[in-house]
Amino acid sequence: MLNKILPILFVLFFLHFGVKAQEISIFQQFNGRFDYLAIGNTLNQAENNGQSFCEILPSSQANLSVDNSSTVIAAYLYWAGSGLGDTEVSFNGTQIIAQETFNTISTNTTFGDLNYFACYADVTNQILSEGNTTYTLSDLDISETLVNNPGHCAIRTNFAGWSLYVIFENSALPLNQVNLFHGLEIIDRNVNEKTIFLDNVNVLDNEDAKIGFLAWEGDNSLNFGESLSINGNVISNPPLNLGDNAFNGTNTFTNSNTFYNGDLDVYSIENNIAIGDTQVEITLTTGDINPNTGGFSADLIIINNIITVLNSQLPDATITIDTVNISCTSREVTVNYTVFNTNSTDSLPANTPIAFYVEGQLITQTETENSISINGSESGTIAISIPTSTPDNFLLNIIVDDDGTGNSTVIEIIETNNTDAIVVNLFPEPTISNLSNLESCDVGFNTAIFNLNDILLEIDLTDFLSFSFFETLEDLEQDTNSIINPENYQSLTTPQTIYLKAEKDSCFDIFIFQLNTENCPPHIPEGFSPNNDGFNDFFNIQGLYTIFEKHELLIYSRYGNLIFKGNDNLKWHGISNHGINKGKLMPTGTYFYVLNPNEPNFSKYIGWVYLNR
Repeated sequence: MLNKILPILFVLFFLHFGVKAQEISIFQQFNGRFDYLAIGNTLNQAENNGQSFCEILPSSQANLSVDNSSTVIAAYLYWAGSGLGDTEVSFNGTQIIAQETFNTISTNTTFGDLNYFACYADVTNQILSEGNTTYTLSDLDISETLVNNPGHCAIRTNFAGWSLYVIFENSALPLNQVNLFHGLEIIDRNVNEKTIFLDNVNVLDNEDAKIGFLAWEGDNSLNFGESLSINGNVISNPPLNLGDNAFNGTNTFTNSNTFYNGDLDVYSIENNIAIGDTQVEITLTTGDINPNTGGFSADLIIINNIITVLNSQLPDATITIDTVNISCTSREVTVNYTVFNTNSTDSLPANTPIAFYVEGQLITQTETENSISINGSESGTIAISIPTSTPDNFLLNIIVDDDGTGNSTVIEIIETNNTDAIVVNLFPEPTISNLSNLESCDVGFNTAIFNLNDILLEIDLTDFLSFSFFETLEDLEQDTNSIINPENYQSLTTPQTIYLKAEKDSCFDIFIFQLNTENCPPHIPEGFSPNNDGFNDFFNIQGLYTIFEKHELLIYSRYGNLIFKGNDNLKWHGISNHGINKGKLMPTGTYFYVLNPNEPNFSKYIGWVYLNR
């Protein structure tokens, strides 16, 4: 049915300025044991040339019969007619909406620009569901076009029709490459010749090679200068399609000559292509002197699609980047990738090269390890060191079947689908900040106990997810040997540098601080009892021994006589080691001491201590 909600201004724009034709180009490609068939029918009740009708049939039918040993892979419905297009039709009662519409124009000296259209839709699921049966296309309505623009009927270019292309797979078939091209291109009295180049083909063996066409508006009775050439050779399929009347309302699949103003034909081209060909040149011509009138006459021919079936046993390498793993503090990235040989008719050989480019510069290379079968794949991993001259954000491009100089080493079905790319964002170098020092008292031999978590008071904890402490920067970067008990950390040297790793969502920051072990003022007791009971048996000055290792301790009697002289290795157990009482036990009483720490920041300590026997 005609899309009647199309805005009027939109229609007027196209009527005034015209619509350019869409060039025939590759639409789908199938590689494997594939072939195709096509059905269809006209909606013209007769050939429009020489007839007076100006309407089309409400529907038409065609029978689909795919061999039971074959599997339908894809099915595409095409419909076409005069005008700008009816994008909604019915196919066996199912509403079909066009997925793409093509338009073209033929300019007439009397009626001006005359529009023609073609639509297509993927109907694979419907064909798989309904299978072999009779298919009816209906609700294709061009009546408004024919009423509003009398030129179509006046010059007899009023037409409509449809076709169904079915791609199928069969294990008995050779390995073929099936290429379906579509668009909408026209030749007429204004443009008498059209050359179409079909790329994306690769001929390995021309046996059973064939080419099919879907064309519209050809008239059997208008065969003036009409030809269809493949690679410079006129082709024909007599008696249905003669060399001078290729577009004559025929259907090769049903051997019918009543496909009025439409052509659904297929030709053998074994003798028109050569092994190794990667392009097919198709030339269409129309127009010549009409011997009956002495004037120039030409048929109007609209090419809708072209399909080729060629024997082609070749691989087709493609590659995808699966993941790129990056880490903080490192310019080495790990790339996980997969090489595929999906769209192929032969295995991809082992040792197919793979090149890795960063910002267009070759960085490293590798190769496939094994032969990859048809529809097979192989995954790999490679570590890449990113040069320091490369920005943190860069384009990584990997190309399979690239020897590192941009050259291919394997002949493939398609040589332009071998690459994949991704933008990689390296983490910036972690921020390194210095924090205040932590200080703790020496508990002996320059050893101190620290609660490392105290340093977190200087940090905004909401900026980070977690924290861990390390004794070396290398351990921090490698995330090994973290300090297990930071609340009770024993420092054995002073000063000692500690590295704090502050984790963020993407990376981490580094904080550096020092542990300083310092000598704290000693605690001097007021008495002791050297009676060998295991308690207070010597003058035990806390925080002195093994801390103030150069100290001197002098003990005097109440009369001012020096009776003991000690150091870090000699403690006073109440025995004199100096003077007339040397070696004797000192009696209970009060004694005076002079403690000289012999440290720059500490003065002498002078006081008394009570010795109790």
